[in-house]
Amino acid sequence: MRFLVVDGNSILNRAFYGIKILTTKDGRFTNGIYGFLNMLLKIEEEYAPQAVAVAFDLPAPTFRHQLYADYKAGRKGMPEELAQQLPVLKELLDLLGYSIVVREGYEADDILGTLAKQSPKGTQVYLATGDRDSFQLVDEQISVLYTATKMGRPQTVCYDPERILAEYRVTPPQLLDIKALMGDSSDNIPGVAGIGQKTAGDLISRFGSVDALYEQLDALDIKPGVKEKLRAGRESCLLSRELGKIDCAAPIETDPEQYSKQPAKGRAAAALLADLEMFQMIGRLKLDETAPQETVREQPELIVREETQAASLLARLRSDKVSYFTRTSDGTYFVALDGAVVALSANTTDFPLFEREFFEDENIAKYACESKGLYSYALQQGLRLSAIAGDAGIMGYLLNPNASEYSVQRLAQEYGVPVPQGIAAQEAQQAAILPALFAVLREEIEKNGQTPLLADIEMPLIPVLAQMEHEGFAVDKPGIAAFGSALEGEIDWAEQEVYNQVGYRFNLNSPKQLGEALFEKLGIPAKKKTKTGFSTNAEALEGLQYAYPVVADVLQYRTLTKLKSTYCDGLVKVIGPDGRIRSTLNQTETRTGRISSTEPNLQNIPVRSDLGRELRRFFRAKEGCVLVDADYSQIELRVLAHIAQDTVMLEAFNQGQDIHTITASQVFRIPPETVTPLMRSRAKAVNFGIVYGISAFSLSQDIGVTRAEADRYIKSYLEHYAGVRDYMERVTAQAKEHGYAQTLFGRRRSLPELHASDFNTRAFGERVARNMPIQGTAADIIKLAMIRVSRRLEKENLLAKLILQVHDELIVEAPLEEEPAVARIVKEEMEAAAQLDVALCVDVHSGQTWYDAKG
Repeated sequence: MRFLVVDGNSILNRAFYGIKILTTKDGRFTNGIYGFLNMLLKIEEEYAPQAVAVAFDLPAPTFRHQLYADYKAGRKGMPEELAQQLPVLKELLDLLGYSIVVREGYEADDILGTLAKQSPKGTQVYLATGDRDSFQLVDEQISVLYTATKMGRPQTVCYDPERILAEYRVTPPQLLDIKALMGDSSDNIPGVAGIGQKTAGDLISRFGSVDALYEQLDALDIKPGVKEKLRAGRESCLLSRELGKIDCAAPIETDPEQYSKQPAKGRAAAALLADLEMFQMIGRLKLDETAPQETVREQPELIVREETQAASLLARLRSDKVSYFTRTSDGTYFVALDGAVVALSANTTDFPLFEREFFEDENIAKYACESKGLYSYALQQGLRLSAIAGDAGIMGYLLNPNASEYSVQRLAQEYGVPVPQGIAAQEAQQAAILPALFAVLREEIEKNGQTPLLADIEMPLIPVLAQMEHEGFAVDKPGIAAFGSALEGEIDWAEQEVYNQVGYRFNLNSPKQLGEALFEKLGIPAKKKTKTGFSTNAEALEGLQYAYPVVADVLQYRTLTKLKSTYCDGLVKVIGPDGRIRSTLNQTETRTGRISSTEPNLQNIPVRSDLGRELRRFFRAKEGCVLVDADYSQIELRVLAHIAQDTVMLEAFNQGQDIHTITASQVFRIPPETVTPLMRSRAKAVNFGIVYGISAFSLSQDIGVTRAEADRYIKSYLEHYAGVRDYMERVTAQAKEHGYAQTLFGRRRSLPELHASDFNTRAFGERVARNMPIQGTAADIIKLAMIRVSRRLEKENLLAKLILQVHDELIVEAPLEEEPAVARIVKEEMEAAAQLDVALCVDVHSGQTWYDAKG
């Protein structure tokens, strides 16, 4: 029999600290529970136990406190955001059929030890824990699954006697003797003063045990100083051994058969998971069939009715003036009608007429779940899609931008909408859900005051993005290939330069070998060392490049190889047959509201280096056209000036002054006309960094000054820009009160981090609270600009098309003869996209390539 015993407190603790903060929309923390379930399920999948017990500590004192009053003294209590998850996890485990084991006076370790050591012979016991104390229990029948999380993913290492011996050079029971000597600061177990882990390990490895050590202490070949420490610490050592020893006789049920997993209370478990907004976990635990009673009132059987007369369906939709529908990849339409779903196949005789008239009928309000795909399909077929009135995914995103996906089924679970059963076609089920789902989503959007954000920005943006994806961007494929070939020579040169300075060849892409070459062979002072060796990431190397040319060559090698692999080789692979690249523009990916670009990510083409900018030469206008490139000037600082109502900043912008020069003048306390280029550059870094919570250390690294000097710049800035200082304090307080930060247009981002007990997590939340209103408002403005530009071009019957958006920049491909009109239109519409207390300024340039048009 395989018996899994889980150290509940330990695994929950590991999960909580190993996974980024997760919360429900109303601010309840869930990351510990989510991580715990992930770890537990991963272990069950791998080891397939027939019985599972989950042990937890109780808050009452244990026998160890009676032995030693200071046991665990000074240990920090469980943070509130973790403590509130513990009872919920226990409730969930019970509903899922797991046995929970607790005993007053005993720790979870003792329950693990008792169940492990008293299991019948032949039982293979696995102890899942993140605490190495359980290693002392390991034998041929007992293994410890040492569990942690790395980058949010559960990692488990199985420790058996062989692994213990290989790693610690002692047997499992001898680990207790090592702990008796070295103590344990986390549990406040004293050990022997002055004896550390290495010395303790060596002593036990040589002499076998604490008892053997003390029985012949005077005769042993040990350094006199160590011998004196041992002699003075004997009582403490023996006490520490008792404190560290796991009690394997706790008064609990020890028959593994009694811990066989029971059938889950499916409906209640699914309801609790839905309340915790862990919708994917419902499916993973196969609780879909037992829909949550508290969340889903009923699960109606889904009736799908085949429609053979497209004309009659169209007539009905025109009569209703509304439609809730989905479309499959093979062209079948599923339409929700009268509590049933009508399926119209593409094979229906009058289908083409239906599709065209349905799409183009402006009097039928259309509600769908992925309308960008519908717009794209319409463009491919030469159809005009009109009257899309709602998109479930977009509405779900506005309500909860922290979610990982916005499928109709997940949204139904989140908002308590009945999910019909008994149908295989997912699209049919989606169509049936849509009427009730949209009713709930509309109500929630209205409650949040986000109806204008939805109606004026997000919904009108969808066809714009579809059109941009449809158009694509023409590229010079031979040019990119040639540029990639030229880079190979630069890469070889940079690589050889590194080898020449190190004195031998090695794998330059291996962090371990590179660390050895730089920090051991050449003796360069390392900034950071990890368990696996010296850190060679960008942060560790960038500060060394000016003092050590070899480091600069390593960084140049990395830049060149990324340019070659990601942007040359990568881009060539995705060029279409017509010579154009089509990126996917994502509307629901970022938490700030910015649009993201994938497959390929054209927003990430490097522009800071000359070589990176060269890539833009290969993005060009098609024959007979020109690229018109328009870029907002300092939009985030202008938004900041408006939101903060800072008088100095407002005056500078409204008088057309250079904001970085004004900042330099304020910070350095000199007249604007005496500001040097270096001063302006440093002021620019302060301007862009201050509201994002840049520290004096980070600023000093960015601009090459001492930390004290950078601190002086920041304090001087906040002294002169009092409005910005007040804004930072005000917006942080508001976010703490309401639980979210908000843009000028009502876009929200929830910030549970603001209530975390951990300082770094809380500081992150405060930074986001300050920058979300600025970044998010700038994102909203660029979206409005895209809508206005696209509509104006269409209204004036121009052939020019918007083809790319990169941060605060728009690119339009226009026929040569339309260039003057397009340049004027783009500037006018972008500058009129929002009415702020400072003018929005746009720089416009044109050219045959993106490089030329960027100016």
